[in-house]
Amino acid sequence: MTMRKIGAGPRLSKGVIANGTLYLSGLVPRPATRGKSVKEQTADVLHQIDELLAEAGTDRSMLSAMIWLQDIRTVDDFNAIWEGWIASDSAPTRACVEARLQSPAIMVEVAATALVEQA
Repeated sequence: MTMRKIGAGPRLSKGVIANGTLYLSGLVPRPATRGKSVKEQTADVLHQIDELLAEAGTDRSMLSAMIWLQDIRTVDDFNAIWEGWIASDSAPTRACVEARLQSPAIMVEVAATALVEQA
């Protein structure tokens, strides 16, 4: 089996491609967006996902997404951005839960899985 790592660091890789599947680690808003609204943080995280999908050579046709919100009462704000980002005919399976994230300034984290073309 061959693997390709994207954004590999000493603690984690932002993505790993194996057997035609891209696995993205949990992505949180970048420091400039932390402490801002859930909508702004969500847009930043989804932009990061777009960058990683492009680097992997695929698009938003994802298989699944796992979403963690600091406060589940912000799910409507999250969904307002998510629904404008994901095509309704290619929405992935999804879980969305409330969780204490690594900092009170981080309101959202998203991990995803997508198919990639095999060469």
